[in-house]
Amino acid sequence: MHVTHLSLADFRSYARVEVPLDPGVSVFVGANGQGKTNLVEAVGYLATLGSHRVSSDAPLVRMGAPRAVIRAAVRQGERQQLVELELNPGKANRARINRSSQVRPRDVLGIIRTVLFAPEDLALVKGDPGERRRFLDELVTARSPRMAGVRSDYDRVLRQRNTLLKSAAMARRHGGRSLDLSTLDVWDQHLARVGAELLAHRLDLVATLQPLADKAYEQLAPGGGPVTLEYRGSAGGEGHAPADREALYERLLAALADARKQEVERGVTLVGPHRDDLALMLGQMPAKGYASHGESWSYALALRLASYDLLRAEGNEPVLVLDDVFAELDARRRERLAELVAPGEQVLVTAAVDDDVPGVLAGARYAVSEGEVERV
Repeated sequence: MHVTHLSLADFRSYARVEVPLDPGVSVFVGANGQGKTNLVEAVGYLATLGSHRVSSDAPLVRMGAPRAVIRAAVRQGERQQLVELELNPGKANRARINRSSQVRPRDVLGIIRTVLFAPEDLALVKGDPGERRRFLDELVTARSPRMAGVRSDYDRVLRQRNTLLKSAAMARRHGGRSLDLSTLDVWDQHLARVGAELLAHRLDLVATLQPLADKAYEQLAPGGGPVTLEYRGSAGGEGHAPADREALYERLLAALADARKQEVERGVTLVGPHRDDLALMLGQMPAKGYASHGESWSYALALRLASYDLLRAEGNEPVLVLDDVFAELDARRRERLAELVAPGEQVLVTAAVDDDVPGVLAGARYAVSEGEVERV
């Protein structure tokens, strides 16, 4: 699969830009602040409905414009599709496929799949659990686009449950009449049911990703591993072995019941996939806090390479995006990463200096400057 044409209107720094793309390697070169990352960010947004740089859509719309449009033509084998997203901060976003009538934005998921390497990836190892949960959930959705709906349902139920718990906590603190919490049992069942589905997919993903991540780390840093991925659940059941959904439902339900008193006191849900973590082990020690800077980089890159190998093995090769990542690596890791990704069907690279890009990544070059993109 590869993108054959990218079109942006009022996205980030671009009033309008049209970028024809070929299979193979395409390198966007430009000084910092010229807009090269904006191009690959747009491709990534079509794949995930989110940005790897910001958490909301507002910064993605060019200043003074009411909305932004991202449009891409995508080819997979003999099939070509046109996917379009209209970003409307403060309002519902809109989507179209093949210029048809409007569809839900999440209906475009799966048309484009990407694996992104970026300086922000270091947070996968050194950052908070939320970074690792996001990594898992984006990959879960790339494998099974319908999981976008499950994640949305889980977030909705969690908000409703938290609202009830917060009201109960405030009533207790102010000495008011205790709220009737009988409806909390219903929300427990909803949260456990949807949470079990999300948790089952995460556990299956971790089990599948584990050997691929270990292999990728060995390729990047021979003799430096092994690496182990361990899912740490807030409802217990640590490890990465897949579990039966009904068993997960019962486990979550029991954990919610055990935490009920504490949750009512604190006014927040303390159990569920939103409180879980992925422990990244290097040898016998957790990578976070123990791995060197170079080892942490190798670990983050190994997770991305493993993601790429997994998606490719499942039949739809993703677009590889390397966003200003070579400047962050030493010469050895730079060359190893380039050699591993060079055979990809489509590889999009951004760099401030062309010399930062290893020679093995030969292909099309684009100069990016002041909102203009020119093939050179």
